[in-house]
Amino acid sequence: MNLNKPKRPTIWVTALVSFISVGLVTPQPTVGQTTIAQQQESAQEQLTKAKQLNQQVIDLNEQGKYSEAIPLAQEALIIRQQVLGEEHADVAESLNNLGELYREMGKYQEAEPLLTQALEMRRRLLGDEHADLAESLNNLALLYYFMGRYSEAEPLLNQGLEMRRRLLGKEHPDLAESLNNLALLYQSMGRYEQAEPLLTQSLEMRRRLLGDEHLDLPESLHNLAGLYYSMGRYQQAEPLLTEALEMYRRLLGEEHPSVASSLHNLALLYQFMGRYQQAEPLLTEALEMTRRLLGEEHPSVATSLNNLAVLYQLMGKYQQAEALYTQALEMRRRLLGDEHPDVAQSLNNLAVLQNSPKVFIPGLKTRG
Repeated sequence: MNLNKPKRPTIWVTALVSFISVGLVTPQPTVGQTTIAQQQESAQEQLTKAKQLNQQVIDLNEQGKYSEAIPLAQEALIIRQQVLGEEHADVAESLNNLGELYREMGKYQEAEPLLTQALEMRRRLLGDEHADLAESLNNLALLYYFMGRYSEAEPLLNQGLEMRRRLLGKEHPDLAESLNNLALLYQSMGRYEQAEPLLTQSLEMRRRLLGDEHLDLPESLHNLAGLYYSMGRYQQAEPLLTEALEMYRRLLGEEHPSVASSLHNLALLYQFMGRYQQAEPLLTEALEMTRRLLGEEHPSVATSLNNLAVLYQLMGKYQQAEALYTQALEMRRRLLGDEHPDVAQSLNNLAVLQNSPKVFIPGLKTRG
């Protein structure tokens, strides 16, 4: 089962010049007390509970309530491991889902072993040609993308894309997802000419297959707008971003990480167009919503701090900008490590401000 829907849209970063387990304690019967039939019934009851927990996890994920979903996903995983053993397709599913939740929470070090274990187990159990294997390739690749490990993400995304084409055909929502994700990677690598046809193809396929009121559609609108933004095509980006924001609000309500992402990115567009008074309240609203929904220690909070600092620098509020740049840099070091591209970006931004605050060229990248 693919937990990764709806996905939060990528959130853009403005650059200058550029998760212990929750143990499930089950009573241990005295030898001779429990018949085989009773044991089987108990096992089936536990598996039914795990399935119910899994559905709750999916529902909470769709609502953007990732921290509430994690303990339920942990409990479902433990039940399945106890009843089914360590090597079972349903165990792999639970590993995948828990890893996806950690990724959404920005806990990348916790996510990686879970997603890797799910991928390896699916390969052993299901073989080299299975839709669940393609899902795991995609999900691990997305994690590497958010960790800035682009050279590791690319072959996994390509492998997943080609497998989905073989297994699912040329018209399937999962294929559209793979096209979208590969395009995002290319965009982050500056390969815009390769990204644009993939994003356009993904958007058109989603419209045909899913209709105009499905959550995958605003994701595609949002990501295509991000590419146009990167390419300086602001007039094409603005209506796509506005449409995506309005659709997210209709489908998800006012308080959801995807709404925060769209507010954030619309603000960045206004910033680049010199519309600072429109940009500031949107950036502030996005930052506060992200803090409420994802917590104070999340990469998206650091991105919002960085980008609000950029805006303050543009507005000549240099002391406020420096404080936010410093806060963003320290958070990125804690959460992402010193070798992540976002850390390099923060170091650059702070240096530019301190040396020549009035002279810089803003640039852009995607946040998750």
